[in-house]
Amino acid sequence: MTIRAFITGMALLARIAVCADNTEYDIVVDRNGRGHFRNIQQAIDSVRAFNPDGTVTIFIRSGVYKEKLELPAHVCHVRLIGEDREKTVITYDDHANINKMGTFRSYTFIIRGNDITVENLTVENSSLPLGQAVALHLEGDRIVFRNCRLIGHQDTIYAGRENMRQYFENCHIEGTTDFIFGPSTCWFENCDILCKKNSYITAASTPAHIEFGYIFNRCRILLSEGVTSVYLGRPWRPYAMTLFMHCELPEGIASKGWDNWRNPENEKTARYVEYQNTGKGADTSSRPAWITKPDDVKKYTIENVMKGYDNWNPLR
Repeated sequence: MTIRAFITGMALLARIAVCADNTEYDIVVDRNGRGHFRNIQQAIDSVRAFNPDGTVTIFIRSGVYKEKLELPAHVCHVRLIGEDREKTVITYDDHANINKMGTFRSYTFIIRGNDITVENLTVENSSLPLGQAVALHLEGDRIVFRNCRLIGHQDTIYAGRENMRQYFENCHIEGTTDFIFGPSTCWFENCDILCKKNSYITAASTPAHIEFGYIFNRCRILLSEGVTSVYLGRPWRPYAMTLFMHCELPEGIASKGWDNWRNPENEKTARYVEYQNTGKGADTSSRPAWITKPDDVKKYTIENVMKGYDNWNPLR
């Protein structure tokens, strides 16, 4: 057995109490060396491929972790829990125009594995607004974010694969342009969405054969000072699907609400819905005629939208 294999094995077997209530975690990350690892990537790399022994919980103590993280496809059933949402920060500063990197390599944290839960921490792309700069890139299925801050400018969250499901609850999400984008099916529950520029919140690319794209339920749209004209979305691909329901939409939401991305043909296929929102920005009297009227609102439940082929429910 190599030294590295021995250390990895010991890290997975060891359990230490880290909280006042004696909660125990499989792996502890601490920048100051009081855990199993000082870096989050080391902790992820220590998890057994396709681990058959159940969920591995990684506790991350407060600190700023400047890391470009990858959770690969063979790492599944992992919980990443930060000590403090404001003080446990994962950050990097790549953007698309560095050495022709492009949008899809600019991420701070990419998650390719399935059955991943992230709680109580911040993921940010700290680049200046010099181009597309992804904070969170998601390719896995059954991914949950709870009580997290997701921060960037353009393209903060890339929900990057069709038929994948991601659930966000009690999160703070901020950006400038198209800062929630991609083809996945995502449910946002009770989240704060901060718009830092006159631009577009969503740029869904939902495939035509997938019924649900982005669902925002009981969310609050917030505007930075000086922001006066924000669109709820525009279709990155023709069949983009986005719904805002029971959300607070402030004055400053553009009266048209949605944009066709300079292509009238998108108006024939995009699936944009608003239902029972509140606030001055919720007035739909000036919305374009191509915006979809809700047909059967009863189908827009977490259980139905997230169920997929395996009846997954992120609340269970």
